[in-house]
Amino acid sequence: MTAPKDGPEPGEAADDGPPAGRPRPAPPPLPGAAVAGDPAPPRARRVQGGTATADVILSAHAGGNAELFPQILALHVPDGAVVADVTFGQGVFWRQVPPGRYRVLPSDLATGTDCRALPYATGAIDALVLDPPYMEGLLRPKAETRGGLGSHVALRDYYASGGGREAPGGGRWHQAVLDLYLDAAKEARRVLRDHGILIVKCQDEVSANRQELTHVQIVTGLAELGFYARDLFVLVRPNRPGVARLLRQVHARKNHSYFLVFQKVPEGQAVARYRTRDLPPRPGPAPG
Repeated sequence: MTAPKDGPEPGEAADDGPPAGRPRPAPPPLPGAAVAGDPAPPRARRVQGGTATADVILSAHAGGNAELFPQILALHVPDGAVVADVTFGQGVFWRQVPPGRYRVLPSDLATGTDCRALPYATGAIDALVLDPPYMEGLLRPKAETRGGLGSHVALRDYYASGGGREAPGGGRWHQAVLDLYLDAAKEARRVLRDHGILIVKCQDEVSANRQELTHVQIVTGLAELGFYARDLFVLVRPNRPGVARLLRQVHARKNHSYFLVFQKVPEGQAVARYRTRDLPPRPGPAPG
């Protein structure tokens, strides 16, 4: 067995490194390693999912409630959800919704149900639809000056007369409209489960010669109640509205309304930090 050498053999030069002032040469690269100056290897191309299409649900629609409402449900409410329409009226919204797609709980004043005092248990509802009278003319206490016909007539007469509920210090004119929305939204928050969907129909108005952006006021008010504004739809009526007596036009005539879609933010979470999410599966059986 040969012992390790402690130094160079006679006649061999000692490896003292490169001459002074010259750098030691770099070791040869390992097999497969990149060498400085070589072009970078091509990166894998990222492939996006989905397909190109123009068949999407848009935020603005010219037509009627019955045409737009099914699209809103398709985008925001999963099939099989328990949906409480608490201002059902003549059921116009549901005329083009496929039967059996949702479990619909219709109620209104004809069934003895006030949208501000619902008969459902806390957290029992997946989605709720609210379409109360949205113009102050519908809520005037005197019948001879009260506006509104058609599907809102029962709601108009009930809520304009106080609705069987005392409201000390309640607002007048446009404020009465907002109070009705906010009171109904408080009750909606109670019966909706966490992340539940609230669909609100509203329209801006001019009241007492003052422009009232009702949809903005509702979004702001419901944020304070713990609702995240998830989506907004503009519905433009297809025909031009007429005016019976016009002396001088001051504001643009409203020919559009809104569907506002909200999501219930769970207690303890900040609305400002909430993000859109799917309604999670129901943890238990649907209400009976």
